Amino acid sequence: MPAAPPKWHTPEVAAVLPELVAADGRPGQAMHRLLRELYPICRSITGEGVRQTLRILGQHLPPGLDVREVPSGTAVLDWTVPPEWNIRDAYIKDQHGRRVVDFQRHSLHVVSYSVPVPPQWLTRQELDAHLHSLPAQPTLTPYRTSYYQPTWGFCLPHQLREQLQDERYEVCIDADLNPAGSLTYGQLVLPGDTDEEVLFSCHICHPSLANDNLAGVVTAAWLAQWLAARPRRRYTYRFVFVPGTIGSISWLHEHRHSAVPRIKHGLVLSLLGGPGEFTYKRSRQGTAAIDRVVAAVLREAALGAHQLRDFSPYGYDERQYCSPGFNLPVGCLTRTPFAEFPEYHTSADNPSLVRPRQLAASMRLLRLICRALEQHDRRYQNRQPYGEPQLGRRGLYGALKGTGNPKEAEMALLWVLSLADGQHDALTMAERSGLSFSAIRRAVRSLCQADLLAAL
Repeated sequence: MPAAPPKWHTPEVAAVLPELVAADGRPGQAMHRLLRELYPICRSITGEGVRQTLRILGQHLPPGLDVREVPSGTAVLDWTVPPEWNIRDAYIKDQHGRRVVDFQRHSLHVVSYSVPVPPQWLTRQELDAHLHSLPAQPTLTPYRTSYYQPTWGFCLPHQLREQLQDERYEVCIDADLNPAGSLTYGQLVLPGDTDEEVLFSCHICHPSLANDNLAGVVTAAWLAQWLAARPRRRYTYRFVFVPGTIGSISWLHEHRHSAVPRIKHGLVLSLLGGPGEFTYKRSRQGTAAIDRVVAAVLREAALGAHQLRDFSPYGYDERQYCSPGFNLPVGCLTRTPFAEFPEYHTSADNPSLVRPRQLAASMRLLRLICRALEQHDRRYQNRQPYGEPQLGRRGLYGALKGTGNPKEAEMALLWVLSLADGQHDALTMAERSGLSFSAIRRAVRSLCQADLLAAL
């Protein structure tokens, strides 16, 4: 039976959904507002910053966000969940008591997972061993982490580092590492007609970085809204918001015998708000349906230049989903490619780098991908396979001439009839013909209505 429309999607509830009723009518603006709200929060692979992010995110998702806690010390695959890290304050003070580096001004100023440092005085030379800066980008603060090696440090612009001339400085990192804490992640499941799943995964472990990865998080939230509002879904859609690496490993460990076998397609979403061109990194399988669908949609989406890249075991959480034991069909969709833009992992990756129109374009692309996934493997049988059926008297040419490209519409009809032998699916028809997937879908719909085609 068709899935019933979601109960939460009433006019009253829809009135508070930013995408559906954004005051200016542009979902990109509403997505950007959420990004700006999340930006100041200090996130890491564990801690209150992740929980606060999920609480806010839950207000912009359909009901049902399931927040899970994995206790510190838990063995997950070949890893162990680390102690929970939380930070309250950190600073470097000069000899006059002035904060020259202040965590309260920007969360990037402290190396993530720094061990606690009680207030103490260090010589300039002693301090220098704990400082991180970018000589080639002297005005920017870098992002650094030390999740699994106990150490501490501060990040600052290189030009500020060169101005530290006092003989001694006071340092303090008011933080704790709690072995009785936990790792937090969230997931939202939108049931469909089948239990076969499409996975969308975003990492939520970065502090104040807008494109990496808040742009992916807010785009996923709006995609979940759109999918939940659809009257029917063939697939079940699972949105996973996890800390990078250890979070996806924890999720795979906990779901290896439940959700993992049901995943038929998947995407890791990141860097979806920057100025670069869309880049798709194929799954480890290379020719999975998701790889073919994204390539076809990018080819026809009229969203500008794009890149298709083969799988590499370097990048985001697609590395974990595609590890050989799981080998899931999960690719990675970004705009600016991973680590290939000058603002990457610096204070320049701020909300001004992310533009509402770029978020909206990413959202549009993901909607097209979902629509294509829902129909990509449907096979059809030509009901008049002996000779070419007379299409003119059925009004099919005229019916499709208003679609923008009459010649493409005509060729789509002919290609569908030629390949509709019960062996070719709609995506294969598009690939074989070189026509757009949307043109093939329109032709299929018209031929079925004319009783010339039967869906199998």
